[in-house]
Amino acid sequence: MSKVALTDTNLGNNINIELSVTLGTASLRINQLLKLGRGAVVELDRGINDDVDIYANDILIGHGEVVITNDETIGISITDIVGKNG
Repeated sequence: MSKVALTDTNLGNNINIELSVTLGTASLRINQLLKLGRGAVVELDRGINDDVDIYANDILIGHGEVVITNDETIGISITDIVGKNG
């Protein structure tokens, strides 16, 4: 999880928001979870071209696509903001 400090220009306060991204989900029984080891693959409920979910403090705020940045780290390109009024 990444932490981002945003500055509210109206109030002049620094507000810390924890951003997280969900690639997908999977349901496993406890015995299946305990059998997982190095190299195990857990199949998620989304396809490779499906958007990921973006959360701020555990609240869904948008959707995006996984990208590789110029310095070869993983990033998210935002494709949709949830609840944004035109």
